[in-house]
Amino acid sequence: MFLPKLGWLRYRNSRQVIGELKNATVSERGGKWFISVQTAREVAEPVPASASIVGVDVGVARLATLSDGTIYEPKNSYRQGQRRLRHLQRGLSRKIKGSNNWRKAKTKVQKLHGKVRDIRRDYLHKTSTAISKNHAVIVLEDLQVGNMSQSAAGSAEQPGTNVKAKSGLNKAILDQGWHEFRRQLEYKQQWRGGQVIAVEAKNTSRPCSSCGHVAAENRQSQSRFACVACGYIQNADLNAAQNILAAGHAVLACGEDVRPRATVAASAKHEPAE
Repeated sequence: MFLPKLGWLRYRNSRQVIGELKNATVSERGGKWFISVQTAREVAEPVPASASIVGVDVGVARLATLSDGTIYEPKNSYRQGQRRLRHLQRGLSRKIKGSNNWRKAKTKVQKLHGKVRDIRRDYLHKTSTAISKNHAVIVLEDLQVGNMSQSAAGSAEQPGTNVKAKSGLNKAILDQGWHEFRRQLEYKQQWRGGQVIAVEAKNTSRPCSSCGHVAAENRQSQSRFACVACGYIQNADLNAAQNILAAGHAVLACGEDVRPRATVAASAKHEPAE
């Protein structure tokens, strides 16, 4: 490939370049160089291969739980490599900055970070592709991941509470890659002519997907949901996914976000928001 100021460069082609070449972007990541080529071409209007709609609940214990019962377990690539990464970073801190040994140690840290990132992205691509291929409409919670993963340390004047627990939760959220998962689903649905609907995240885990009763007592544990009104028992993540699916149907029918059924109005006055 010929690049301005660099001339002809040899590279490994990962896929066939189709269409009219427009530009190329060269980037470096973890000691490796990559080139991304942008092209323009005419494509037919995509038609979804499936006509189904599914609700998706993302979490820490499970990456994604679908309303049809499908479960995708988390990969936790950062947690698996955290011990090795800690060891390499400790060694890096003991080297003289700028020395040859420091550069070698830094390269090892960068390579491990790159491996963790590649494992996460590969798993997210496989998961999002499987969901996108099998469903025309995907309903997700409109999660503000940046706000959810902010530090709880606070300041010297107002120190935070449960800082250690919140730090662990932040690591787990970022390790799952919720934002990247949604981004991949959105553009893959566009490729296939499908649709992604984002519904309000508030009150998706407390309502009963069977009778609609909303109560904090319904969520008895991280994994168990038991409605105190009708006795409906279900996995908590699956119940949330079914509520997300119902909210997606309401958006398609009414064109706007719709809160859970009438019991919310009475209970919301007495229950704290999620």
